[in-house]
Amino acid sequence: MHNVQINAFGKPWEVVETVSLPDPGAPGAGEIVVDMEFSPINPSDLVLMRGMYGVKPNLPAPVGAEGVARVAKIGSGVTGIKEGDRVLFPRGASTWLTRAKVKADGLFALPANADPQQLSMLMVNPPTAYLMLTEYVALKKGDWVIQSAGNSAVGRAVIAIAKKMGIHTVSVVRRPELIEELKKLGADVVLVEGPDLAKRVREATDKAKIMLALDSVGGPGLMPLNDCLANGGTLVAYGVMSGGPGPFFTAPNIFRDLTLKGFWLLNWFNKNSPERALEVQKQVASWIADGTIYTPVEATYPLSESKAAISHAAKGAGKILFKGG
Repeated sequence: MHNVQINAFGKPWEVVETVSLPDPGAPGAGEIVVDMEFSPINPSDLVLMRGMYGVKPNLPAPVGAEGVARVAKIGSGVTGIKEGDRVLFPRGASTWLTRAKVKADGLFALPANADPQQLSMLMVNPPTAYLMLTEYVALKKGDWVIQSAGNSAVGRAVIAIAKKMGIHTVSVVRRPELIEELKKLGADVVLVEGPDLAKRVREATDKAKIMLALDSVGGPGLMPLNDCLANGGTLVAYGVMSGGPGPFFTAPNIFRDLTLKGFWLLNWFNKNSPERALEVQKQVASWIADGTIYTPVEATYPLSESKAAISHAAKGAGKILFKGG
């Protein structure tokens, strides 16, 4: 039995290690035992390892925030799930481990025909995209949204979900070779970051009134994205991939009535009912099953190769998953 953990905060590939654990044993009442199939390495995991996340776990700490697993054993009183079903790990459970005993409450059998690698990425990025598109601005068909990091997992989910909703997207990227790739996914406009972004956005969208911007980069790129908003618009910041501050001028927000909001999925879960959370998860599961949401996977690693997996993920080249078994 393997478990990936950190014993300190610092460079993720240096502080992570794989340790051995005993079998969790038989499930009790209301519990199930699950075998991890796939679990992704997310940017938020790397931020946590660096000690820069919104919460700091007590050390040593197990790591991993989402994943998909097969049900191996069922405890008494568990209904709606059977052995062999594929389920998500419960929110708050560490997921970079071989086998776990978890509470069955709130879990449901995932679509049997869905790709397990894609299902492993269901809990964090697609709900973030969906909720940011629906909970800040009352968008209607034909409206426009702009986002940074359009090639990220959240960015790809934004493109897919927005297209489903009839919403147009502007995706800002760092490399020109990403333009055609994202357009094939359904992006309406893809632009490379740089000078005069607001002017180029106006030209590409025929001066569309953009009321919602989504940013995961922060730093120097935040202000250019803010400048692309129409008066009364909202910028939702949900990530800090730049790792540092950048210039942000207050005057435009005052005189143009702009709003800057922060989104953290954990806060959303804490503020909403389990029923609402389940509703969102089931909606996203259906989009993954029918192919609406798809995130390319760069590589998979066994839990025993945690340092190599984390080093690969930290390069930002593509999505890296741990593989159970």
